[in-house]
Amino acid sequence: MRLDLTTRTIPGAKRGTHPAEPVTVLELSGSITLGGGSLELRQQIRDLLEAGSKKLVLNLAGVLQMDSSGIAELVSALLAVRQKGGSLMLMMPSERVEYLLKITKLNTAFEIHANEYAALNSLEK
Repeated sequence: MRLDLTTRTIPGAKRGTHPAEPVTVLELSGSITLGGGSLELRQQIRDLLEAGSKKLVLNLAGVLQMDSSGIAELVSALLAVRQKGGSLMLMMPSERVEYLLKITKLNTAFEIHANEYAALNSLEK
């Protein structure tokens, strides 16, 4: 199974006279595994960072399979985004992905939200 990536940008709310930065939501579905999506995710994150995106939300609801390579890509993405002064959040992880995040204790490293509204609201703070 491969990874399908869809990207959409949500304009930021205006604060005072300055608009907030837009938020990029990556809709992921399929597998994030060695040879099955981890490289695509890495490239997409790099492309978004190079294009100036700093607020990223990964929707993991459609991710059915993830291995250690996929976990490593999530950590790599988090570090890359933070290095650029940005924020990366996870949203709606599938039951399997949520389990993996818990047993690896990465649920404490990532900000994880149950829905898009909660993720976007957190980024506006």
